[in-house]
Amino acid sequence: MNYRKLGKTNFNISEISLGTWQVGGKWGSGFNDKTADELINTAIDNGVNFIDTADVYENGLSETAVGRVVRSRSERIYVATKCGRHINPHVSEGYQPKVLQKFVEDSLKRMGLETIDLIQLHCPPTEVFYRPEIFELFDRLKDQGKILNLGVSVEKVEEALKAIEFSNVTTVQIIFNLFRQRPSELFFSEARKKDIGIIARVPLASGLLTGKFDAKTTFDTQDHRNFNRNGDAFDKGETFSGIDYELGLKAVEKLKALFPETTNLAPIALQWILSFKDISCIIPGASTANHVLSNLSVYDFPELTPEKISAMNKIYEEYIKPSVHQLW
Repeated sequence: MNYRKLGKTNFNISEISLGTWQVGGKWGSGFNDKTADELINTAIDNGVNFIDTADVYENGLSETAVGRVVRSRSERIYVATKCGRHINPHVSEGYQPKVLQKFVEDSLKRMGLETIDLIQLHCPPTEVFYRPEIFELFDRLKDQGKILNLGVSVEKVEEALKAIEFSNVTTVQIIFNLFRQRPSELFFSEARKKDIGIIARVPLASGLLTGKFDAKTTFDTQDHRNFNRNGDAFDKGETFSGIDYELGLKAVEKLKALFPETTNLAPIALQWILSFKDISCIIPGASTANHVLSNLSVYDFPELTPEKISAMNKIYEEYIKPSVHQLW
């Protein structure tokens, strides 16, 4: 495992970390505590020291599992969680300091922790980024010892740029992968100036970049890859990075032709992200311990050559960029 600095938090974290949206098992399967514990322990056993969760993941069960495992370990494990998505309807007016403080306190109770290493606003409406009183709240929570750092998770580059205008924002979690390249333009350079940690989420475009899906692949009715392809439940960009599924499959076939020696493109897709030194860490999800090991097999592959990276980028330019680049 290699480690990188998480911006001005000064945490030294695993560059391949763990996202826990589906840590209790596959979509639609219900939450399995044994699966969650095995998965998180496998990650830590292999050098992962940063775990990202959220209060809405499996309605708190993900946080509970993360806290349970972290408390059982002797290593220093950095815990990041998120708040705000419980607000319903999810509009700016619902974001109130007392509401958010209660979410933070509830997360602390669920995880059994005294302090949250990194609390993140969870993809709030754009209007929230223009409300300083929301960001001021987290200075008070830090003074109270309930959090160490504030970060944000965003949908759009514009939201990320606005968020880092607040001096207490230390990290930005943003969708970034071979099929979502716009953040590497203006945002990365601006974040670098302010020592902002960048956490790459949805790094495999909802599994599309593993190369294991085809036109016949089916997804459970409770799986967002089934019901949210057009953004019916939440932002379309969260599902397959907002790419038309059939178009994505065509691009992946071109990727497979570039790497005929491998049947699992996931480590290659993660290597592409790691080639950007502005990235602090990647948080691929996993629903089994084997998925964790697959993500960590990035170190079993030779480093991508500049020629391979250029060829990968050409696939993006030809197939993906025209339809999605300007949207997020």
